[in-house]
Amino acid sequence: MPSSAALRVPTPDAGRGRSEAVRTTAAPEGIGERDRLGATLVLSLLVHGMLVLGVGFALEDAAPVLPTLDVILTRTTSPLTRAQADFLAQASNQGGGEDEASRRPRDAQAGQLPHEDAGVAQRAARAQSPDVAPPPEARVIASRRGEDTVPAPEARPQVDEQLLPAGPEKIDRDLAMARLAAEIHLQSERYARRPKRKFVSASTREWAYATYLRAWVDRVERVGNLNYPDEARRRQLAGTLVISVAIRRDGSVEQAEVIQSSGIRLLDDAALRIARLAEPYPPLPQTEESIDVLHVTRTWNFLPGGALVDD
Repeated sequence: MPSSAALRVPTPDAGRGRSEAVRTTAAPEGIGERDRLGATLVLSLLVHGMLVLGVGFALEDAAPVLPTLDVILTRTTSPLTRAQADFLAQASNQGGGEDEASRRPRDAQAGQLPHEDAGVAQRAARAQSPDVAPPPEARVIASRRGEDTVPAPEARPQVDEQLLPAGPEKIDRDLAMARLAAEIHLQSERYARRPKRKFVSASTREWAYATYLRAWVDRVERVGNLNYPDEARRRQLAGTLVISVAIRRDGSVEQAEVIQSSGIRLLDDAALRIARLAEPYPPLPQTEESIDVLHVTRTWNFLPGGALVDD
């Protein structure tokens, strides 16, 4: 054997080193279930966040409400401007009444169908039983045995379609009539609004009414002196009275009354006559109040010389 050759004996430390080297060079382990779950949750949150932030909601505008018109029919006409009207009708008509709020004019009564006798109520129909048909005539039947009898048929009622109303049709008709009756009030509401009134006298300070009152007084004195009662002038009658005249918007007189009498019937009647002769007065002034009737209260003096003076 050559002398240079040496015998190598493996030691325990050398074996441990080789095993560690093999262990370090092995492939790394795979991703665990916990890591996958975390990554999935993060990705899901990102996707949902993009959807929530990227999607917007907008409310649609409400559909426009179509305007409706309430049109009524009137039987009388009177001059009226468009701004003073409360309802639409085929003709202008100045309303009146005792209610503060405006209401629709309604008819006091309404018939079911046009009737020949206007104003005469229809007779109420009473429930009637159908006529009973007479029993049929007895028939003679020959039989070998006389003991056999034939029962007579029972009488059947004869139904008249005109007397018995149909059930569903009658109910529908009654319901329709009830709905129409609810629209018709027992009391007439033709005068559906109380007119606006204003009272003025010698102490009135409003410029519009003071100017109108001055023109009204001048007209009354002029007409009163031209139509002074001859008997009062001849008898040298004198007296003082307080008169109130209600003037409509168009200048016509609604009412004239003596509030405080002069004590002489002739002078009181002459004052009422002069108030009527002086109409029509000038139309009422246009103000924010938009009154319908102006009540003018004045003191009139009938002088012995036959002159009328407004105090």
